[in-house]
Amino acid sequence: MEHKRVTLFAGHYGSGKTNIAVNYALLLAGEGKRVSIADLDIVNPYFRTKDSAAELEAAGVRLISPQFANTNVDLPALPAEAYSLVEDRSVFAVMDIGGDDRGAYALGRYAPMIREENDYRMVFVANPCRPLTKTPQEALEVMREIEAAGHLAFTDIVNNANLGYETTPETVLEAIPYMEELSRLSGLPLWLTCAEERIAEELAGRAGALLALKLQGKWFELPEQRRER
Repeated sequence: MEHKRVTLFAGHYGSGKTNIAVNYALLLAGEGKRVSIADLDIVNPYFRTKDSAAELEAAGVRLISPQFANTNVDLPALPAEAYSLVEDRSVFAVMDIGGDDRGAYALGRYAPMIREENDYRMVFVANPCRPLTKTPQEALEVMREIEAAGHLAFTDIVNNANLGYETTPETVLEAIPYMEELSRLSGLPLWLTCAEERIAEELAGRAGALLALKLQGKWFELPEQRRER
């Protein structure tokens, strides 16, 4: 798998971009690279990169997240350390960008430096199982909104079709025509297909390049457990 120095994951709410960003950072660290990951999602306080802080630290991955992440205070503020991801070119940087155009505004301040270095991959995480991206045309509209807000063009697409704990191999395989059409409409290649580890094993050789995901704890929660929060 070819890596760029800066990899950004963006997509609509519920696309699964945060979980993919964490797993990708761990993959890079497992290859012996110096890695930092930044949570730039100032919109969604529920799924946070900081949920995996212990695992990231154990792998030697530096985590940069908003000061009040995972507390009852949710302020739209980003730490100054986030600039180190674009300034220090000796580190592989992974960025979790907020869902839709509102969340992508935070990216705008880093976009000029990222474009100048020109060693980045801006990834659209597509999940056709979500209500507002059920068609490739709807997904393309979200892509354009994020690009306009973040001032950075997408370069690749990731197939992350999933229904949470109800996901099956067929869920992922049935999304392939959707991804092919989104690729045609956007002119961008499908970079990866992502699936939970158990499902990824069943998809080997059937869905192109695969990234097996170890899911964060909250992904295993049932709906009634989430309501208790």
